[in-house]
Amino acid sequence: MTERELRHSVLDVVARLETMGFNHGSSGNVSCRMGEDILITPTGGNSGNTTPDRLVRLKRDGTLVGDGLPSSEWHMHLAILNAYPHVNAIVHTHADCCVALSCLAKPIPAFHYMIASFGGNDVPCAPYATFGTRALADGAVAALEKRKACLLANHGMIAAGKGLQAAFELTVKLETLARQYLLACQAGAPAILPDDEMARVLERYGSYGRAALPA
Repeated sequence: MTERELRHSVLDVVARLETMGFNHGSSGNVSCRMGEDILITPTGGNSGNTTPDRLVRLKRDGTLVGDGLPSSEWHMHLAILNAYPHVNAIVHTHADCCVALSCLAKPIPAFHYMIASFGGNDVPCAPYATFGTRALADGAVAALEKRKACLLANHGMIAAGKGLQAAFELTVKLETLARQYLLACQAGAPAILPDDEMARVLERYGSYGRAALPA
């Protein structure tokens, strides 16, 4: 993918997140690797005011390449991409159900087997830290160890994928599960799947797409 194509792909994800109601105004941000550098949405950016040329390019040490002012969460994006070489794209949103659960400052437990698709038997919640700080970045990096997504306490969520489409799909899946967990909690105390069952599901996810899984 050329740089121009990659820039358009980032904006496509930004627009889709807004269409789905996951981000409003200038909330949320998206980034991806571009060679040895990263491409990230600008501060205050949304689909209405951001063009491909307004996306900001940073070196791995945070040095600005060219013009622009990156998202206030650039520390978090850069820290995750530097910590996890297998991650190539990051989506951060303030999607309603994820935000609601993040305000409980607790992980989403294994109420549904699809929690395993994020890498373990829960979706962790990083501790609260002021937005745009290194403390928030450090908390997100720790929460994403062996996970593909996490909540950010009293803030939102973040998904880390092998590419932009993967990160987008993880975001949609997490918000869906967050909504379902909230619905289940309204009806009572959800039954939590035991660790041994989640281990079996994780093993099956290892061959997902290559072998048939039950619906």
